[in-house]
Amino acid sequence: MQRRFTDQLGHAVTINYPPKRIISLVPSQTELLFDLGLDKEIIGLTKFCIHPIEKFAERTKIGGTKKLDIEKIRSLQPDLIIGNKEENQQEQIEALMEEFPVWMSDIYTLDDAKETITQIGELVDRQPEAAYLNHLITSGFNDLQTLAAQNGLNKKVAYLIWREPFMAAGKDTFIDDILMLNGLRNAVEISRYPELTLPELASIKPDLVFLSSEPYPFKQKHLEEIAAFLPDAKIMLVDGEMFSWYGSRLVKAVQYLFQLQKELY
Repeated sequence: MQRRFTDQLGHAVTINYPPKRIISLVPSQTELLFDLGLDKEIIGLTKFCIHPIEKFAERTKIGGTKKLDIEKIRSLQPDLIIGNKEENQQEQIEALMEEFPVWMSDIYTLDDAKETITQIGELVDRQPEAAYLNHLITSGFNDLQTLAAQNGLNKKVAYLIWREPFMAAGKDTFIDDILMLNGLRNAVEISRYPELTLPELASIKPDLVFLSSEPYPFKQKHLEEIAAFLPDAKIMLVDGEMFSWYGSRLVKAVQYLFQLQKELY
């Protein structure tokens, strides 16, 4: 049976329903597909789709999120490809769309992420599983917001994602929304992912600086480097997956963020 869907970029996508040969181009959405109960249907994923690790080892790797192996994808003959506007390259996605059904997400907020879980659940015939995940995420983040409000958490944070040059998660990002939901104000008011020098970072006077574990793997030595420029800020290494993965990882993120909040009171 064929069914027609509209993706989050407004493209009409017609697939054989339910799809039996799925390729995922985004790590957080790959994890979501496995958590929705799909297993044999997922035939290909990127080299960054490491969760769950035992599933990763068994699947064909089709390159990186921004350097897809089009020939490898073609050889797998998928009946559905799932990608994301920010994480995949437009030219490669457009090339794939000429040959295969490609469904794209476009996510900036927690609400967007929950809507994506709902839509992917419909796309792969796992609506009850998707609804349950969204129930857990909604109740968990409601509790996080309540806790932050009760404890008067209202700190200004700079969230760094890259080094040489330093880059931060600014406004109009999923990370910005997750920070806000936990009582944290983004010190970087520029949109998307601006570059910053350490003197520029010091000039915006953040109370906190979060050094993400991904995409750049910040370590203790980088914390010490930045601390020299910001002696009055608390600088912390944080798990980037808990702030930027917008699939079922959000369920695990709730407990992580509860613990993080406790460290910030």
